[in-house]
Amino acid sequence: MQTVLTNARLILEDEIVTGTVAFDGSGITAVDQGLSSLPEAIDIGGDYVAPGLVEMHTDNMEKHFMPRPKVFWPNGLAAALVHDAQMAAAGVTTVYDAICAGTPFSAKDYRKDIFADVMKALAEGRREGVFRIDHRIHMRCELTSPDLLTDIEPYQDDDLVQLVSLMDHTPGQRQWRNLEHLKTYAVGNGKTVAEFEEDVVVRQQEGAANVGRNWQAVVEMFRARGIPIATHDDTTVEHVEEGLASGAVISEFPTTVEAATAAKQRGLATIAGAPNVVRGGSHSGGVSVAELAEKGLLDGLSSDYVPASLLQAVLKLHAGHGIALPQAMGMVTWKVADILGLKDRGHLRAGLRADLVRFKALGPTPVIAAVWSQGQRAF
Repeated sequence: MQTVLTNARLILEDEIVTGTVAFDGSGITAVDQGLSSLPEAIDIGGDYVAPGLVEMHTDNMEKHFMPRPKVFWPNGLAAALVHDAQMAAAGVTTVYDAICAGTPFSAKDYRKDIFADVMKALAEGRREGVFRIDHRIHMRCELTSPDLLTDIEPYQDDDLVQLVSLMDHTPGQRQWRNLEHLKTYAVGNGKTVAEFEEDVVVRQQEGAANVGRNWQAVVEMFRARGIPIATHDDTTVEHVEEGLASGAVISEFPTTVEAATAAKQRGLATIAGAPNVVRGGSHSGGVSVAELAEKGLLDGLSSDYVPASLLQAVLKLHAGHGIALPQAMGMVTWKVADILGLKDRGHLRAGLRADLVRFKALGPTPVIAAVWSQGQRAF
């Protein structure tokens, strides 16, 4: 059955036009300027219509597997379905669920305990066709972990794994180069000060050795499949160069202008956090993402730990930082899709997947009216 939306403000790559979009389960069938006179056309009163959002790194899944400290939810598929619904409600139609592999030696040590359950739930949900949107796995490889290679080896040929990131959360490096910021984060997530100080000693002693052992092994494990590789929390030019030498194509969450500039100059795509834009800065001492956007150093946004932050960040970049709305919307749609090699989505274009989001803007607040995934209502 075809759906026709008219009197819509269509957000295209370089402009916004008032027009009509038609689609069904096979894809987008037409994108036209002007209003439709078809009797089945739905007048949406000037609401925006954009491609469905593409999210390449969200930690949102984890909170449903452990909703309170040390409380593990016994039904993994049910937890995944709640996450799925939240992502759809945020306008996301393609999500790369960031699943932490390896022990991070942090306030979120529990991630190792839920790792296998999360992987199983995602596989089951996709196999049974019960998700509203398209789920893929972003394997977050904690390189400081002594058990990393053992944990990820069973999944090296898993078709769901479509993105891999190389993470080094050693205290005093990258994101946690300022130990006071790390202390605030760890204690705020349930660690005592004594536990934090003990963790720091262990992680600094063992972390570097584990990173040196794990980095190239992870790269070799997944590079043969042609899976995109991302570095994480690049802080210096040297970090960017390390990623390039390993075949990375994405610099994820660069923490300084220096690193973001080096990444862009060397052809790496830059992805940063939408919550940073919405909040007006980083919670861990990193660079302002809005500043990166203003300097032309930002390719895409990730919702990270707040699904709804994607569209909020788009509107804030437009209204508060002079970024044209089509350009800002591209940071959560076609630019991210292109970076990840998804050629069948991310644009309002006939012949592509019918992944769409309809919304209006109440000042800085997006109000989502409907979401379609492959032509079917997802929200």
